[in-house]
Amino acid sequence: MSLTAQLLTAFVALLHLGFLVLEMFFWTKPLGRKVFRLDPQVARDSAKLAMNQGLYNGFLAAGLAWGLWLGDKGICLFFLGCVVVAGLFGAATVKRSILYVQAVPAILAAVAVHYF
Repeated sequence: MSLTAQLLTAFVALLHLGFLVLEMFFWTKPLGRKVFRLDPQVARDSAKLAMNQGLYNGFLAAGLAWGLWLGDKGICLFFLGCVVVAGLFGAATVKRSILYVQAVPAILAAVAVHYF
């Protein structure tokens, strides 16, 4: 796997670690509410759902790190594919910006992993 593919995949993994932290630990705090544009009551009401979502983002990050550790393109492509699907679904059901924050970086990483 090329250095470019490794860096892009690592970037996607780090993004998902960041999502984990925001969703699991900062959802109801000022930073989390600002990032996700939540009023305090909505943040409190949805905190457990956000923690669950954060955990899944952690699994994606762990899978990408695992693939990078092993240098296994197949593992990286599988988890990047999961990120792309999640990003497309989020863009279609929640807000369009998820496409650019989540799906596009994963698509670029997957192209680099597959072709380089």
